[in-house]
Order: sequence, then C-alpha cells, then structure tokens
Amino acid sequence: MNVLLCPLSDGGFLYPVIAAGRELARRGHAVTALGRARAAPVLAEAGLSFAAVEDFGERTGFSAARWGLTGMEQYRATVRAAIEVRADVLVTSVLCHGALVAAEALDIPVVVVGLSIHLWDYRAGGDGEPLGGTRRIRTLDTVGHHAALREQAGLPPRPRPQPHNPLLGTALLLRGSPALEYPGAVLPDRVHHVGPLAWEPAADPGDLEEVLAVLDRSAKPMVYVHLGRYFEGLNLWPLLNAAFTGGPFLGVVERGRSRDPRPAPGTDILLVRKPWMGPLLDRAGLVLTSGTSAPVLAALRQGLPLAVSPNGAEQALLAAACLRAGVAVRVPAAVSRDPAAALREAWRSPGLRARARDLGRELAAVDSAARAADVVEQAMSGSGAAASPALRKG
Repeated sequence: MNVLLCPLSDGGFLYPVIAAGRELARRGHAVTALGRARAAPVLAEAGLSFAAVEDFGERTGFSAARWGLTGMEQYRATVRAAIEVRADVLVTSVLCHGALVAAEALDIPVVVVGLSIHLWDYRAGGDGEPLGGTRRIRTLDTVGHHAALREQAGLPPRPRPQPHNPLLGTALLLRGSPALEYPGAVLPDRVHHVGPLAWEPAADPGDLEEVLAVLDRSAKPMVYVHLGRYFEGLNLWPLLNAAFTGGPFLGVVERGRSRDPRPAPGTDILLVRKPWMGPLLDRAGLVLTSGTSAPVLAALRQGLPLAVSPNGAEQALLAAACLRAGVAVRVPAAVSRDPAAALREAWRSPGLRARARDLGRELAAVDSAARAADVVEQAMSGSGAAASPALRKG
C-alpha cells in the first residue's frame, strides 16, 4: 500500500509521525513524507522518501505557528502529492486540517497522530473537569475552522448533526496513557491510545560533546527546561532568571520555541537549540515545561518528574493531567520570594519520582509504532473505525 505522511513539519508533530512511518515502511508499505524543504535532512536520517511542498507550488502550510492561516496551502499540496504517489491512506497530525479536507476530497482514509491527551470533547463523562469549558470552546473553534476550510476547498456542506467529530479522521492516535485522561471520561470511538511514538534525530557528536563539557564544569544538578509557545503575552523568562540565579540548579533551556529568550547575566542557564532531547534528559533530574507533549512524554519515558507552568493551547489540559497523575508539581509563573522552591519540591519528592518512573515504565513498555501501524493498516482495509479492544488500551 502507498502511505503519504503529511504532518506539520515542526519536530513535535513530525517526529511521532516518522516513528509510525518507519514501522509501516518496515512492514513493506511504500511510505513518502510531505513537508517543508527544511525537513528533508530529518527524513533522510529516518530513511523515508521525502517530497517538499515547494515542489507542489506551495511555500507555506505545514508550520505549527501558522496552522490556522495556511489550510488551503496544506490542502493543495496534500492533494497533489497524494495523487502523485497514488496514496491509499494519509497520516497527518492534529492542526493539519488541510490534510483532513484533502483526504475527504480524494475519498481516502486519514489517520491523525494526536498529542498525549485528547483535546476535544469526550464522548461521555468528564462532567466535573475544571477545564471542561476550555475543552468545549476548543472543540467548537477547531470544528468551525475545519468547516470553513471545507467550504474554501469547494466541498459541499455536511449534514447536521455530525455522526462524529471530523477532526478525528478515520482514527485519532493519542500518544499518552489513559491515566492522563480525566477520570470517568469516555473517549470517542475513533480514538486510540498507542503510546509515545518516540523518535528523534541522533545527536551530532560534536554538538553533544560541547554541551556535555559545559555540564561537566558545573557542580549543580541539571534541570532541563523545554517551553511551548507563548500565548496572551505571557513569558516565563523572568521566572527562569530568578529560579536559576544563585539557586541550587543549572537550567539547560531549549530555545527552539521560546520567543526572544533573555537569560540575565550571571544566571546558571545554558541556552541550547537542538533537534533532540534524549542525551540531555540522560543528565537531567527534573524537567520544567509549560506542558507540551514532546517534553512531557520524553521526561516520563525517562522516569523524570515534572515541574509545569502552563500557558495556552494544550498546555493547561496536559499540565492538569500530570498533576492529577501525581507526576508533576505546579510552578507559578509569577516570580516569588523563593522561585526555586517548586523545583526543589519536585526534585526531593520520592513519591513524585516513583510515580513518574511507574508511568514512564508503562509508556516505555508499549510498542507504540506497531500499534500505530496496526491502526493505519486497518484504516487502509476499511476497518479503521472499529479497531480491536487491545488497540484501545493504553
């Protein structure tokens, strides 16, 4: 069968789809990835065929920062690429509404690789969730965006009410664990927990040696800091500067998604910009994050506790899930008298660390690429909406 991977080209969306694509290729399927030209080296390292959106007449459309503005570019590039490779199925990521609409226009199945938790309305339950209102608003907004894009693409209006959320595609794959969903909530039928889908490029030996040399010169234990995008003007840099100045920890801060990072002079902060996390997590004892899927799942797979300071988008829901699961402490964004207090609490808590190890072992034990490939193959055979009970278990 011919598989077209068409996720957003940012690492947090691209890498999990690569993990699934590599397994599909191992099973003998012809797998091609569509993305922005700058993703070509990553796909080459992954051993997958690559098609650049620029070769299909588009220059944008697969950037997470612009997902809501470039749906038609996604749609046009995906349709053209799918026709060229004779795709039998699309594998995309959340926020790639253009790929969903392309699959509908081409009448082929589409499997969506999601985040670590379900972002939209549950099928049932979850009535007491404190962030349930946020969940409902997000559902209405994103379904409305999808409907507007369908109209732009010239597809006829759908009947109302819908039999299912169109954002789920033929199947939606969650990369976390049922333990992270709200207690008592029931996921929609098309949603499956498959596990982390962990893959990342290998660290360049020279880059890694340079970073490790800095860590070796510091006598302080390391906190890995990986922030998501800022929303509503919030910025954690005042907190980071206060927490890592004269405190007990060295902060290694991934700046890839940090807008205008500003470490103050004299702080115990090492700024990095790397397409990998694994070697740094090997040296860390704690992960501070705003609550996005990539660092949360990577930390838990290493058995590391979390300190969370959420901002917008998925961050509040995932941070709340980690707090409920007992694997995280919350760090207030406002600078306090002792800004490193929450970090010390998380570092020193044996219960927190034990629960993180337990959940991490559960996630690491799952062959998530195999589970994802099973769902994709079922989608290709026309049975994606009715996966086996084993696939629906976390």
